[in-house]
Amino acid sequence: MMRALISVSDKTGIVEFAKELVSLGIEIISTGGTYSKLKEAEVPAIEISELTGFPECLDGRVKTLHPIVHAGLLAMRSNESHMKQLKDLNIETIDMVIVNLYPFKATILKDGVTRAEAVENIDIGGPTMLRSAAKNYQDVAVVVDPTDYSIVLKELKEENVVSLDTKFYLMQKVFMHTSSYDTMIADYLRRQRNDHELPETLTMTFEKVQDMRYGENPHQKAAFYREIGKKQGSITDAVQLNGKELSFNNINDTNGALELLKEFTEPTVVACKHGNPCGVGSDTDIEKAWDKAFAADKVSIYGGIVVANREITLAMAEKMKSVFLEVVVAPSYETEALEIFKTKKNIRILELKGIEIPQEESAYDLKKVNGGLIVQTIDSKLLIEEEVKVVTDRTPSDKEMEDLLFAWKVVKFVKSNGIALAKDKQSIGIGPGQVSRIWSTKQSIDHAEELIGQDATKGAVLASDAFFPFDDCVEEAHKAGITAIIQPGGSIRDEDSIKKCNEYGIAMVFTGMRHFKH
Repeated sequence: MMRALISVSDKTGIVEFAKELVSLGIEIISTGGTYSKLKEAEVPAIEISELTGFPECLDGRVKTLHPIVHAGLLAMRSNESHMKQLKDLNIETIDMVIVNLYPFKATILKDGVTRAEAVENIDIGGPTMLRSAAKNYQDVAVVVDPTDYSIVLKELKEENVVSLDTKFYLMQKVFMHTSSYDTMIADYLRRQRNDHELPETLTMTFEKVQDMRYGENPHQKAAFYREIGKKQGSITDAVQLNGKELSFNNINDTNGALELLKEFTEPTVVACKHGNPCGVGSDTDIEKAWDKAFAADKVSIYGGIVVANREITLAMAEKMKSVFLEVVVAPSYETEALEIFKTKKNIRILELKGIEIPQEESAYDLKKVNGGLIVQTIDSKLLIEEEVKVVTDRTPSDKEMEDLLFAWKVVKFVKSNGIALAKDKQSIGIGPGQVSRIWSTKQSIDHAEELIGQDATKGAVLASDAFFPFDDCVEEAHKAGITAIIQPGGSIRDEDSIKKCNEYGIAMVFTGMRHFKH
């Protein structure tokens, strides 16, 4: 007679599955709450203590950690010595294990959970049984996921055995499951200790949200995963109200736009395209902020991403409806505004409560390289470590300083080499990703003059994500009528740039901190 050991925290479908196993002549062994549930449903089962001859103890902490259980799981049926030892010890084999683990994830996600509660929900016996059974997969079918009950039953009914291929598949799922489980525990403990150090060994676990149609390009496979935990303010927390499913590029670009948006507290709109901001505007209300963001680049916004940190109004939606947009994200929408967006079936409308909540400082930024992974903590520092340092003869006016700080926030999220021009809390020209800083500077000026007007840069300010290696960028800024510059400083040629600024009456401030984005 085949025997199955059942001990599950998630009892979805377990009674029905156990009844089917019994109807196939399989004997059931069970533990604790699972045993009680099966008995209540009149499913015949043997309690684990009856099998081991040892009572459950320590509030159920010890029940399956017993040689009779693990010898029955680990004995290789093809090994004569193993089978002889079982016979001599009067131990019977166990042919199937149906186990899932204490709800550690559900526990740590509860509001107000204590460390003691979390630790008590670390399963010990369950992972041990799973690993024992999975190691001996040739002889033991081990089921950790209720969705696999139907696969096992189908094969048992048709072939009277679970095939080796299926048992190998189930083995893989076990080790994926226990690996994820242990990683959740390790990550929880790291956060409990407020440990921001990069660990000697790095393990991470993510849960699939959805498979995607394709990746960056149609020939690449892709899926969307979320971190486990309360990640408020991230795109994984958004509720989609309209449109097609999000693509790989939609998610990547939207995430970048959201991270820039979090730098602002006043009503702000960010438009993003291919991972770079193309229009940013701040004002006293969200509609005016949209006007600025749209006017900054009416060309590149086509097919782009728009995020806003205030409720989108009917008046704003009326203006937006004529623009082809891929994704719109906001904390809320006026009912009439949402109805306007829903007339455009393809636009993805996301509602994200807590849109202003930043990432935890302990979060990691990951980049995959061939053969490895480069890991860093996120760029969560204040944009300026201390007070900015005025390094020129002329000090920026209050108006210029306001625009300088605005541009400095924008350039933090422009791919390096990055330059951002701003005026009246509106981005007017952005130069991203050039291999030379002077090219980025010229590009941002050309962009502003072409899309906004010949005099757009007169009285504007310039932000650079890293220092000027030469004074050529100052020269170009002067030609464009730019009156103030913000940059990190730190070049061996800083004095050249300062001298050139003084020559032209340009105010320049150093931040002491760069913000490369690669």
